[in-house]
Amino acid sequence: MQSALNERQRRLLVAAEAKVLGRGGVSAVSLATGVSRGTIKAGLDELALIDQQLNPPGSYTFTPTPRTRRVGGGRKKLVAGDETLLSDLLALVEPTTRGDPQSPLRWTCKSLRNLAEELKAQGHTVSHVVVGQLLKDQDYSLQANVKVLEGNQSPDRNAQFEHINATVSAALEANQPVISVDTKKKELVGAYKNAGQEWLPSGEPVQVKVHDFIDPELGRANPYGVYDIGADDAWVSVGTDHDTAAFAVQTIRRWWFGMGCQRYPQAKQLIITADGGGSNGHRVRLWKLELSRLAQETGLDIQVCHFPPGTSKWNKIEHRLFSFITMNWRGRPLISHEVIVNLIASTKTRTGLSVRAELDNANYPKGVVVSDQEFSAINIERNDFHGDWNYCIRADEK
Repeated sequence: MQSALNERQRRLLVAAEAKVLGRGGVSAVSLATGVSRGTIKAGLDELALIDQQLNPPGSYTFTPTPRTRRVGGGRKKLVAGDETLLSDLLALVEPTTRGDPQSPLRWTCKSLRNLAEELKAQGHTVSHVVVGQLLKDQDYSLQANVKVLEGNQSPDRNAQFEHINATVSAALEANQPVISVDTKKKELVGAYKNAGQEWLPSGEPVQVKVHDFIDPELGRANPYGVYDIGADDAWVSVGTDHDTAAFAVQTIRRWWFGMGCQRYPQAKQLIITADGGGSNGHRVRLWKLELSRLAQETGLDIQVCHFPPGTSKWNKIEHRLFSFITMNWRGRPLISHEVIVNLIASTKTRTGLSVRAELDNANYPKGVVVSDQEFSAINIERNDFHGDWNYCIRADEK
């Protein structure tokens, strides 16, 4: 319509549409086309005069003029008469002002209305609607924060990734077990809101508690996972006590005797990739002591590679297991430990992931101290490259 009709023809067209609609037609057409109500009403008046000419009550005649507004006619844009309006607006929203304590809106939400009020205080005559139009013309838009900053990075970050990749690739080629381990986010057990949506009859959502106060009887669930990289299988133990290194190694033990030893009967070593912190952190003495006990039970040399600080999202268990568990139970309240175990065990992917899950009701007390004598008895060999991140715990005692 903009390119095919001139201004007068557009005015008469929208007026005719409003007239056909009747009561409320002016508002409806204005909303649909963006043409102002005043323009539509002017078109209605012009249609009325044309109607009088076609059906004259007497000798009165009216000859409509084809004249349209001359080039450059109409109300001028505010920026044309206010040379500093745009520069003052951009100064308020410029990203560099975020750290400037002297910026007028440094500590205030930069909404359109707040921006308009600040511009008025500077002597400009402007509405929040015009502020929005000016920002869009300058390619501004509403944007949320994006999580991309990982904090301080180790200078050996990439080298450690390459070391992990080489270690894992060599083990997989030799048909040796390689697992990725970690603790999933702790979950409140009970009728609490769970993120996501599920298909249900309209108007019949699942009712949950308003406040997320922990239920003292049900407590929390601590899912600790073991993901077999080569087999695309997983084991998850749902703990009811504390998330400690003893609980973590006990989950690995359950995976090995429940799944691993049947799949890898000729295994001589076990490769573990883990985060650098938490219950399986590289500084946790109890983690190494429990792995030493597991190595002696299984006869396997356990080689551990930790991810550098701030890189836990690269651990394969995060995006090959935990993400699918979250999708599988989305929108479902985790009302009991049994429900959690069943939902985890039912997690599958199109690539063939299968998961086994069990409840672990054992007690894992916090604050267990490993003495120097116990720690020195561990047969641990540290790699020449970052021995704190890469080490092998031998099955043989020192």
